[in-house]
Amino acid sequence: MHDATMTTPPITPNGPSGDRAFFGHPRALATLFFTEMWERFSYYGMRALLILFMTTAAAEGGLGFDTAKAGAIYGLYTAGVYLFALPGGWLADRLFGQQRAVLYGGVLIACGHFTLAVPGLFTFYTGLVLIVLGTGLLKPNISTIVGQLYATTDERRDAGFSIFYMGINVGGFLAPLVCGYLGEEVDWHFGFAAAGFGMVLGLIQYVAGLKHLGGAGLAMASGLEPEAETRRRNRIYRQLAGGLIVLGGCAALLATGWLPLSVVELANATIVIIAAFAISFFAYMFMAGGLNPGEKQRLGAIGLLFVFSWIFWSGFEQGGSSFNLFARDMTDRVILGWEFPASWFQFVNSAFVILLVPVFAALWLRLGSRQPAVPVKFALGLVLLGAGFAVLTWGAQIAADGAKVGLGWLVAVYLLHTCGELCLSPVGLSTVSRLAPARFTGQMMGVWFLSISLGNLTAGQLAGQTETLSMSQIFFWIFVVSTTAGIAVALFQRPIRRLMAGEA
Repeated sequence: MHDATMTTPPITPNGPSGDRAFFGHPRALATLFFTEMWERFSYYGMRALLILFMTTAAAEGGLGFDTAKAGAIYGLYTAGVYLFALPGGWLADRLFGQQRAVLYGGVLIACGHFTLAVPGLFTFYTGLVLIVLGTGLLKPNISTIVGQLYATTDERRDAGFSIFYMGINVGGFLAPLVCGYLGEEVDWHFGFAAAGFGMVLGLIQYVAGLKHLGGAGLAMASGLEPEAETRRRNRIYRQLAGGLIVLGGCAALLATGWLPLSVVELANATIVIIAAFAISFFAYMFMAGGLNPGEKQRLGAIGLLFVFSWIFWSGFEQGGSSFNLFARDMTDRVILGWEFPASWFQFVNSAFVILLVPVFAALWLRLGSRQPAVPVKFALGLVLLGAGFAVLTWGAQIAADGAKVGLGWLVAVYLLHTCGELCLSPVGLSTVSRLAPARFTGQMMGVWFLSISLGNLTAGQLAGQTETLSMSQIFFWIFVVSTTAGIAVALFQRPIRRLMAGEA
């Protein structure tokens, strides 16, 4: 389960360096660990149900959307989570600090889930928007606070982030089991409500543990005179209000039909807009960014990896969309006479992450300087992704004849995809942070998130084609594209490494 989040350079660590109250780490890490765990519980619990709920007939309690519309909404929603991390981090840096951003974000997320728990199209869309806005505030800023718990030279720093990452996957493991069961077996809206209660539990323990955070994540003093500071804050509030008005106005135009754009067309247009922005950013940086030749080379390497990251997440994010449909419609889920919910397959990725992270960490450590270069790891990630789709292409062909396949097919795919994720996802973030010009690191990390956002959007659009193309056809073409991309990276890994100028 990937979890790309923005971090900023650490400031003075919270508390004395001898604070080892939480498994040898600062006590504050426990507060952040459980906040993140419950936030991920709420996010992945709702995500496990989302496309199933949208494509279930209205007579059975769902929305009755066709898969094209449902896939587009799924893609816009998951892409929005990453897009809004950028303004979320910006607001925390310039207005109220990371601590309050996490609190405000958690409140919005809980309100969003409880809004989804109320039947109706208006509440459905409103709930999704609230969750996107809340996650955009919480996700980038809670990771920033983790970084601020440690001095730059603190040897516990990487281990602290590893513990924090486990909180993400514990939440992702538990969420489909609880929310998925309630949603599919009891009532869809009970599942959404359970996700909301998860976020409330996270907020309660976060507020109770705020005293342990100390100065980590507090708003930084601007250094301005009081009157100038007031003008600065008022300007930011006006910008925030303007952005919300524009967002609300666009939503109203779409809802009332004044803007004749379907959800599918909106998703397609958003892909074009984000891709155009990314291309424009790279072009501007290359031509007018004041970069020296070495920095331009490394920028070119980031641009290439951006494209391959987009391809990877376009396939990987089928886990929450088309794989859910495959689990519901084409997989034999009966064990000891009981058919378990299709959404339960969503916990498999988190389970494999928890099991395999120590294995991969030990492997890279053991290989040391002999471990694969960054482009080779990208190639491995893409080829493993393609291998998973090769397996599922075969499974979908069998199921197309009317015989449901065993649960081992999806489990095998998740195993391959998790291995691919662990080869590519952490490496991508680390590489961008090393290759980006020091004065543009924050911007480059933000742009890197756009590759993940594009991947989520594309994944939703691909999943929405299941009523036009067969699942085996969709899976086959994803296999072809991802495998071809992986082979291309492997073949051209030496030129890419040269562009990286020794940072591979």
